[in-house]
Amino acid sequence: MQTRGMSDKTFGIINTFLVTLITLIVLYPLIFVISASISDPGAVTTGNMWLWPVDITFEGFSRVFENSEIWRGYGNTIFYTLLGTFIHLFVLLPAAYALSRKEVKGKKFIIWYILLTMLFSGGMIPNYLVVQNLGMLDTVWAMVIPKLVGAWSVLVAKAFFEQTIPDSLVEASKIDGASDFRIFWKIVLPLSLPIVAVMALFHAVSLWNQYFHALIYLSDRKMYPLQLILREILIVDEMALEDNFGGGTTESLTEQIKTAELTKYSTIIVSTLPLLIAYPFLQRFFMKGVLIGSVKE
Repeated sequence: MQTRGMSDKTFGIINTFLVTLITLIVLYPLIFVISASISDPGAVTTGNMWLWPVDITFEGFSRVFENSEIWRGYGNTIFYTLLGTFIHLFVLLPAAYALSRKEVKGKKFIIWYILLTMLFSGGMIPNYLVVQNLGMLDTVWAMVIPKLVGAWSVLVAKAFFEQTIPDSLVEASKIDGASDFRIFWKIVLPLSLPIVAVMALFHAVSLWNQYFHALIYLSDRKMYPLQLILREILIVDEMALEDNFGGGTTESLTEQIKTAELTKYSTIIVSTLPLLIAYPFLQRFFMKGVLIGSVKE
């Protein structure tokens, strides 16, 4: 018993050390970026700022938000994210629930057909031609419809429904006269909040960070999402430094480099802050949904 007690203590100490180390490794980049976004750029570039802010300044955020396109990009991204997530859940949840029911004929064939999409892809040019032929270029649908539902999402949601919704509950509801739609809407969805939150969070994060679709499908600047606007700001700053590298004084180039670094860290905070705020509210559903939905196929 004493030996087992010492082993448990040693195991607990090692686990505590490893968890603490991993936590520090994960937190340090986040703290550094936040501190760098409000610190004097000179302290950041020279390495004098390594954790906590030095000579706090909000010049980087001022430069970012002085651009009126930032606010329009924010509005576009929020709209794309909300609309895309709603349509994603509207299509995903009924499909996954239907595939989880034993009485559905041809279920195995449909599942294998869905699995094939995880192995093969048409490629960028065929996808572009499809979007173009459907008349979705320079429309909201170009940001929402492509990759609306993935095979992985369907399989995870299907596994959740199979483990969470017992057949006896569905059969009892049908005996009471409930239709399939009423069972899904009144019984299944209220019991499936964890997987709904997980799928919503995954797809919302994907839409929020999406810039490649906007880059190839959108030419109207008024429809650009936030990520594409921020990407342009960073590229413009880098190009300005390259153009002025051969001319100008050393002092002016140094100031431009410092300002570009400050702008870079500020744009990172601007683009990730909404997700950092939203995640804690979905965390309890997120953990439960991932664990239950990943136990079996």
